[in-house]
Parts: sequence; C-alpha cells; structure tokens
Amino acid sequence: MTTSELMTIGAFARATGLTPGSLRFYADSSLLPPAWVDESTGYRYYAPEQVEQAVTIRRLREIDMPLDKVSRVLAGDTTHIDEHVNTLVDDAHRARQAAAHIRAALHIEKGTTMMTLNGPVFANAVEQILTATAHDPDHPVLAGVYLEAQDDILTLTATDRFRLSTRTMQVAQEFSSTWSALIDGDDLRSALTAVRQQHRVNLSIGPSGVDFQPADRHCRTLQEEFPDYRSMLNSLPAVSTRVVLSKTALQKSIENQENKYLTVAVGEDRVRVSAPGSTVHSDIEATITGAPVDLAFEVTTLYPAVASALGPDVMIDISGTDMPVVVRSADNGDLTTLAMPVDAKAFR
Repeated sequence: MTTSELMTIGAFARATGLTPGSLRFYADSSLLPPAWVDESTGYRYYAPEQVEQAVTIRRLREIDMPLDKVSRVLAGDTTHIDEHVNTLVDDAHRARQAAAHIRAALHIEKGTTMMTLNGPVFANAVEQILTATAHDPDHPVLAGVYLEAQDDILTLTATDRFRLSTRTMQVAQEFSSTWSALIDGDDLRSALTAVRQQHRVNLSIGPSGVDFQPADRHCRTLQEEFPDYRSMLNSLPAVSTRVVLSKTALQKSIENQENKYLTVAVGEDRVRVSAPGSTVHSDIEATITGAPVDLAFEVTTLYPAVASALGPDVMIDISGTDMPVVVRSADNGDLTTLAMPVDAKAFR
C-alpha cells in the first residue's frame, strides 16, 4: 500500500466516530497503532482496513469495556462481551428510565445557532474541567474555562497553575465557523443544572458572552488572554514511564488516604499507593512500560485528575519526579490533566 492510500488521523477520526485524541490514546495503549508514522513530522496515518477495527473498539468502549478486555475481544475471545454486558443490566435499566424522562421533557427551539450540544454530556465535561480553575484576584484568567470550536469538535481547557485539564467532545450538529472564547467559570457552574436538563442545547456566542437555549442561561466572557497550553503540553520532556490502570481502583485507593499527602510507587506490574512512611498500602495491578519510579502528591492535586477521568482506565505518563505527570483518559472525547507532584524526598 502506498502512502497516498493512507488516511490522515483527522480523516480516520471522521470515518470511525473517534476523536483524534482518542486515537492517540489507543495508539499509545498499543490497542490501535497507526499504519505509518512520519518520523519527520510525527503525523500519524491509518489504513482503510483499520476502520472496522476502530469502530469495534469505539462500540466496546461505549459500553465501558476495559482496555484489557477490548484487546482480548479483538484477539478473538468474544466471551468477554457477554460477561461484560451481564454486569451492566441494572445500569441499562436505569439509563432507559432516564432517557424516557428526557424524551418526555425535550423541547428544542428553532432558530440559528452556532452549534448544538448534548446537554448532559456538555455539563459533565464542564464539571470535569472546572476542577482545574481557581480564584486569584491578580490572575482572573484562572477562573475561566477556555472554549475552542473547530470542525465538529469542542475543546474545553482550564488551569490553576498546579493543574491543567483539557477535554474534547463532539458536537451534536457540525458548525462551519472556528472560534474561541474564555468563559467565566462561575457563570458556567451556575448554568449547569439548567443545561443538564436539556437533551439538546443550542449555544450561540455574542460580544458579551455565550447563551444556552432553551436552558435560558447566559455566561459572560473574560477579556484576559488564556495561556498557550498546547505549547506547555508539547514542551514536556519525553515520557520515561507509562502506566495504564483501573480508574476505579486508583480512585478508591486515594479516597482511603487520611493523610494530606500520598506516595505512588510504580513497580514492574503494579502501583502501590500509601501515606508517606506508612506500612499500610493499596496495590493496584497495572500495565507499566519504563523504569520504576516513586512519586508523591497532595491528595487535592491528584484526586480530581483521577476522579474526573473518562472511561474505566487512566493512562499516566511520567517524565520525572519533578515534572508534571499527564493523566489521560478517553471515551466520548478525551480528557488530559497535568498534575504536579511534590518532593518525595521530604517524606523519607
């Protein structure tokens, strides 16, 4: 196959219903590597025959199947499909009841809008990003959520200087223009209840802010310039250790910590979470590539990064003990959060 027959990551994303961020996540998980990577540019290309496999992955992840089971299904062990579905019966029943209430309450106004969003999905995305905002009179930009719209993808980003979270989501109706705006985080927070109650919410932007209809909510824009977070992400050193593990297990182990700080010891095939100097610990099985490393965090820094993650798994990229770790997850969009560790030597 010649390179001209390959698909760019953008074209492949549109063909499969996955976002480029999700494709990078699955490539780095060795679940769906690209057919070819241009070494000079880093651009990833996919073969047309990979579309079916990518769609299968998307469908399996839509029912929250963990990466290890997805890999086994792709290898031919389809028994994991029925086993997984059987565990979701109660959740599916509750989802059907909720969907019935939403359909009964659905009311969409006609008119020209910039984009149409899934209300509950957008509200959840905002809540995930709001964990990385802060109130600082000298830096009002830290209280804002940066919205960027391009093609059919909406990106939300926020930072409090100790954390940075960026989240993508697909819009319900494609829009033609590209735009960005820094939205007041408190206004967004107060609008979430009304937005979440709408199955479809229409977002339009004006000189003073954004409007959500029929939720009848207005959120102000901030005039400050948002930091160039993409350069920040691209300037991080190369990953020396990568960890993929269960979000639920990691979240539970952090919740059980009574200390303000916790240590995270990455070994060969598991992660150990404990309080500094404590002999009580939680061991979590993980897929680990790279060298063992010991890290320490404030609970209030690491917990939001894990708790707000998408899907059943999180990927943690580590560049060093004094560099931000990158917590990544993907399902119905992708979420990336930077969390800054503290000096682990202080606890020894």
